[in-house]
Amino acid sequence: MRVAHEVGELESRPRAVAVGTFDGVHLGHRRVLEAARAAGLAPTVVTFDPHPRIALGYEVELLATLDRRLELIADLGIEEALVLEFDLELARLGADEFVETVLRPLGTEIVVAGANFRFGRGREGDLVLLRRLGFDTRSVPLVDGASSTRIRDVLRAGEIERAARLLGRPPELEGTVVAGDARGGTLGFPTANLRLDPQLLVPAFGIYAGAAHGTRAAISIGTNPHYGGQERRIEAHLLDFDGDLYGRRLVLELWRRLRDERAFESEEELVAQIVRDVEETRAAERP
Repeated sequence: MRVAHEVGELESRPRAVAVGTFDGVHLGHRRVLEAARAAGLAPTVVTFDPHPRIALGYEVELLATLDRRLELIADLGIEEALVLEFDLELARLGADEFVETVLRPLGTEIVVAGANFRFGRGREGDLVLLRRLGFDTRSVPLVDGASSTRIRDVLRAGEIERAARLLGRPPELEGTVVAGDARGGTLGFPTANLRLDPQLLVPAFGIYAGAAHGTRAAISIGTNPHYGGQERRIEAHLLDFDGDLYGRRLVLELWRRLRDERAFESEEELVAQIVRDVEETRAAERP
């Protein structure tokens, strides 16, 4: 997928355009993007970075980084994406101004969006306005419960399978592998320690079964209370993997929450529990 950051970087040609932030690229977003791809014109996304609410001074825990959003969008067959910097100047654009400065120069003929789609200053624009301005519009029915806000709530509660149903795929954590305390290696279960973008949402603390780097992974999210930890850590033991991941980007899929994190009476008891966690991870099914 070609990614542009200025309108002029994309040639004007007949396009079916989906506009939105698409945080998490959840099931509702996927249906919009699939409808854009099926419309018969060049399927194109117009999206924003940073998240509009963050740009306007609100706190938002993101479900995915911009890079991951674009990867997920590309996986759905979108050919080109325009990433617009969301700043106060863009926020002040009226709906008609957005049409004339963004949509028309791209060659947009079809706009595909969810039934609750709004755009422009004060959310004044909608599909009715776009039809009045000469665009062919395709309204995609909403998916019950599939909103970025709802998915955030579900993940904060650790309800991984429920989040996966709303996303249409397993929820993820993405970050860079950094050096840790190396305790896992001394216990026989080396871990990749992940540093996340501080704006990303982190699910409820606990131990999870999942996958990373093409293999299953037992994942710990929390403070490592057995060793009196205070700082939040995200650590993944990649089953049947032997290699160096330091400095590399890693995407963790979360499949199932296995248990709460806790302290143990002894290191032997901790190791026995890790063995059980690994066995459960081997048996877990991808949601």
